[in-house]
Amino acid sequence: MSASPRIALVTLGCARNEVDSEELAARLVADGYQVVDDADGADAVLVNTCGFVEAAKSDSINTLLTAADHGAPTVAVGCLAERYGSELADALPETTVLGFDHYPQIGASLAAVLRGEQVAAHTPRDRRTLLPLSPVERRLGGEVLADLAPGLAPASGPRVLRKRLAGGPVAPLKLASGCDRRCAFCAIPSFRGAFVSRDPQDVLAEATWLADQGVREVVLVSENSTSYGKDFGDLRALEKLLPQLASVAGLVRVRVAYLQPAETRLSLLEALLTTPGVAPYLDLSFQHASAPVLRRMRRFGDRERFVGLLAQARALAPHLGARTNVIAGFPGETRADVQELTRFFEQARLDAVGIFGYSDEDGTEAAGLPGKVPAATITRRVRRLTALVEELTAQRAAERIGEQLEVLVEEIASGGGLAEGRAAQQAPEVDGSCVLRTGSLPDPVRVGDLVAARVVATEGVDLVAEAVSVVSAANAVVVSA
Repeated sequence: MSASPRIALVTLGCARNEVDSEELAARLVADGYQVVDDADGADAVLVNTCGFVEAAKSDSINTLLTAADHGAPTVAVGCLAERYGSELADALPETTVLGFDHYPQIGASLAAVLRGEQVAAHTPRDRRTLLPLSPVERRLGGEVLADLAPGLAPASGPRVLRKRLAGGPVAPLKLASGCDRRCAFCAIPSFRGAFVSRDPQDVLAEATWLADQGVREVVLVSENSTSYGKDFGDLRALEKLLPQLASVAGLVRVRVAYLQPAETRLSLLEALLTTPGVAPYLDLSFQHASAPVLRRMRRFGDRERFVGLLAQARALAPHLGARTNVIAGFPGETRADVQELTRFFEQARLDAVGIFGYSDEDGTEAAGLPGKVPAATITRRVRRLTALVEELTAQRAAERIGEQLEVLVEEIASGGGLAEGRAAQQAPEVDGSCVLRTGSLPDPVRVGDLVAARVVATEGVDLVAEAVSVVSAANAVVVSA
């Protein structure tokens, strides 16, 4: 083993996991480790797992098994490791399983693994019980929180504990951890814990640090961004924070992800859709549009309310981008419920939709509900709904031909004349992208440039646009990997 042990860090799952990995990387570097991409030649492989749904769990386990084939010790962290703990360790004896409470001492835990010592996995517990139930108690009990849930409690002052693992002009920025909602299908609160907002000064400090690293767009992520500030006793905390983030030098765009429709009030819509520098973009987690299904999910709303919410938003920003995720085949879902969901899609004019087939999740209320929809029926409904939304979102993209937009350049095509990036209505990873024809500009564009352009064609949900001018040139620092 080298004097500075080499740790290969593999990240699975969502943008929140990406932030967790970069925080782990910062701790490891501070403890004298080298963080590398390639498992070949590494002294240990650290896999930040996802444990959200069955497919993600299977992917995590397969990644752990593949990592173990490299011969170096394999360590599992992240949601799957936290959710199953000792059960996962028993199933994968070649893997060391570490929970969230290991994060502050990750370097010491890995040192023990590299010495060949056994590091005992935790017994899973409901992390919601680790925090006081009252938002005021949570805020006043900061010192207690730090002892009970290390690494998840609000910091006492501004700090940045993060090492970027990928280049590029876009980076996620964690707004909060945990969730207080009790959706019947979701196990996340049990292993991510109750909702805790980050201190606004910590968020601003990290945004400033990211901008200094060459980041041009930050994407605010959490389990439920509309709850931000409720544990401060300030339901308008996000509305106050957004203009401050948008004014951070070097940033050209702030985007907010993971919005809960039931908590999306008019004042928040106004902040999201009319604040200069904030992307007019709504990532609304509708999950369904049939009122009976939503009630069984322990959620609120219906087709008319959701269409009305989108109409209210478009009155503020006619060209906004909107996406959602929905679950098909939830227990008790009928053909009439699917027809109601279909009507919603036809009326909503969404830019992107994720369709997921329902599956039972350990420890959730939905797993014990009657009226299970047969697997074959779920598969058929997912296929039909997916075909519908692909057609509708392609039509929505075509409506944008002739529209003026601003594209953040993320990649330059070899040979020149073309670049690829995203407009304000396109979030990273989950939405479409924009091919930018740059031949009319006097100078070549760079990664990180914000370019004014006009949409001239579409390819499915992707846009093709002619560059008009560079609105804001990239930061001077290197932004590509």
